[in-house]
Amino acid sequence: MTNEILASLEYIEKEKGISKEVILSALKSALLSACRKTFQDYENYDIDIDPATGKIKILKEGKEVFHPDFGRIAAQTAKQVIIQKIREAERESIFEEFSHKEGDIISGAVHTVDKKAITVDLGKTEAILPLREQYSKDRYRQGDSIRAYVTEVKMTNRGPEIILSRSHPNLVKKLFELEVPEIHDGIVEVKAIAREAGSRTKIAVLSRDDKVDCVGSCVGMRGQRVKNIVRELGGEKIDIVRYSDDTEAYIRNSLSPAEIAEIKLNSAEKQANVMVADDQLSLAIGKKGQNVRLASKLTGWKLDVRSQSQRIPLSDLEGVGEKTEEMLRAAGIQSIKDILKSSPEELAKIDGIGPKTAEKIFAAAHKAILGPKGGILPVIPAVQPEESPAEPESPAPESEEKGK
Repeated sequence: MTNEILASLEYIEKEKGISKEVILSALKSALLSACRKTFQDYENYDIDIDPATGKIKILKEGKEVFHPDFGRIAAQTAKQVIIQKIREAERESIFEEFSHKEGDIISGAVHTVDKKAITVDLGKTEAILPLREQYSKDRYRQGDSIRAYVTEVKMTNRGPEIILSRSHPNLVKKLFELEVPEIHDGIVEVKAIAREAGSRTKIAVLSRDDKVDCVGSCVGMRGQRVKNIVRELGGEKIDIVRYSDDTEAYIRNSLSPAEIAEIKLNSAEKQANVMVADDQLSLAIGKKGQNVRLASKLTGWKLDVRSQSQRIPLSDLEGVGEKTEEMLRAAGIQSIKDILKSSPEELAKIDGIGPKTAEKIFAAAHKAILGPKGGILPVIPAVQPEESPAEPESPAPESEEKGK
């Protein structure tokens, strides 16, 4: 048994990085615990382990004694302690290795797939990709290769727990760092990312070198760099936005591909009133309000996007005279947008406005914002960085994103 213990101690010390002294101390404590369970007068017993030879002695009142059961007890206890210490060492080693990868991308193979999570085999251990960190376009089967962003590494009673994400915005950032040498080298900086996983991402970049075009670097020759990232993300659209310290220019860039006619900034409230041509409104808003929503998240500004036809004063609407305008404003109706947010029935409840007049005003408001092709242009409230706008009534198809 002595030779086996010495061999085990040397293996643990060399391969697992646990010192012999730590193992011997744990073994002695375990043997003392075993003595307490075995001998009635356990208070008089002690254990001595020779670190050089691994020989174990049982002492009673300082003198070595022999007990018929001690050899079996010592062997079992030594085995249990050594196995436990090996497990602890492996857990610590895995935790130490993967804790340094938190905030980075790792690759693995799909081990199991269920409704709550995907288990990923990383070789030495497994990681969890929870349902909340997945997105709808991802489809994985057992054995598939997978790359994901490490959001958290923590030690639990069962060992290290590694949480992965495929929906985190920093996954896109790290993919750009891997794909674009200028970002990896610090020549091009990623300033901000706004992402709706599986659908669309806007990424703002800035060049630290006047000779290097930040957008061109990210797009790559014939768009190859950004295409590789789009492919990794299952076809997710990516807008590469040129960052600017000039807020107005930055907002214009962020609302691409729409062309902006005018921007009025309210710095105190970080709100921007954005005016676009009628045929650009659907592009600026995007499908289900996505373009303006992501632009708002990217810039950190509340964006109120309107078409130029929506600047029409209330008094220009058919059926709205000076007195009617006063009644509308007194009731909180300040713009065409406010009219369209109401209904003829609600307008008819305003003092001085009857059902017929309400119908006439409501129809005039719709007519005033008809697009050049006869489609009703959407009207949405100001979009804040963390909220979603109302869905446009009839959005036009989005243009091709940059880098596609």
